[in-house]
Amino acid sequence: MSQTSQSTATAISPDSGEHWSAPGAWTVAHGVHRIPLPLPMDGLKAVNIYVLEGSDGLSLVDGGWAITEGRSALENGLKKLGFEFGDIRRFLVTHVHRDHYTLASVLGEEFGAEVLLGAGERPTLELTNGDLDGWISTDRLLAHAGAPELAEKWAANPPPLPDLSHWRMPSQWLEGDVRLDVAGRDVDAVHTPGHTQGHYVYADLAGSVLFAGDHVLPTITPSIGFEPVPVIDPLGDFMASLTKVRSLPDLRLLPAHGPVATSSHARVDELLAHHEDRLAQSLASLRAGRRSALEVAGDLGWTRHERAFAELDYFNAGLAVMETKAHLELLVARGLATRQETEASVLFAPVDTVSA
Repeated sequence: MSQTSQSTATAISPDSGEHWSAPGAWTVAHGVHRIPLPLPMDGLKAVNIYVLEGSDGLSLVDGGWAITEGRSALENGLKKLGFEFGDIRRFLVTHVHRDHYTLASVLGEEFGAEVLLGAGERPTLELTNGDLDGWISTDRLLAHAGAPELAEKWAANPPPLPDLSHWRMPSQWLEGDVRLDVAGRDVDAVHTPGHTQGHYVYADLAGSVLFAGDHVLPTITPSIGFEPVPVIDPLGDFMASLTKVRSLPDLRLLPAHGPVATSSHARVDELLAHHEDRLAQSLASLRAGRRSALEVAGDLGWTRHERAFAELDYFNAGLAVMETKAHLELLVARGLATRQETEASVLFAPVDTVSA
């Protein structure tokens, strides 16, 4: 994830008056509370879980990562509100990434809570629970993006095999845009592919809040094009989804990572402008003679400090290359560039150079 404004490291959330990752149970609206759960990562310190109180029990937006620290933080947060795990009736999961899905999967099984997830995540879960040989690994994706040395570093540090008890199929697949009765509220589940193909945001229009998952983050941009079942134009999907969310009323932004923010519209506008700027920079790099996603990434600045690509560690360099490839694929979709598949990778060129 690249940063576009303030850093998550210093961001104070208005509901708590503290750093947004500070443990606790913070009230963000009537009957709605935010519980940050710790993450074992340098960049993303926590994931926000939102608790909605209802007459039939609790509904949670996202579940967190199935690690001991996360489970304890969620249990302690619920206790501060006067609840326990057995009060949870359903999880509305924004997407399938482990810091959002796995604890929901575990607790749903243990306590009989429903788990709702976008149908676009089915291929990832089927791979996880089936033939892992069909998984298109990160090192293969990086090699295809013209970064074989980075691919070797990723291959030398493979993730552990998944614990399948953390990756059960959900109780219900969400398809399209649907209205749900959640804790006595009408909540619009809005399909927002881009970060992942099955990503959903949940809009409580009457309460004027948007549970935005990783789709609209207040201080950083979500990774794009980083799925085991890749799609051709994930950034095009993401920007179309941003435009879709922009068509909703302006809502209070309740993100998965970072502080609560006042305006979904303002942040969507910033994200769209950011990616248009990156598209322009990527096209300029192609016109300067760069051809692979790795080469173009080397011309761009990274994080809010505009760090040089060479300064990034291999993990963040891999994210940067895949994000750059997503921008190049969108330039192709817009007719501003072409792509050529070779035996080793995919290469890009600006249309005016090709036609000259």
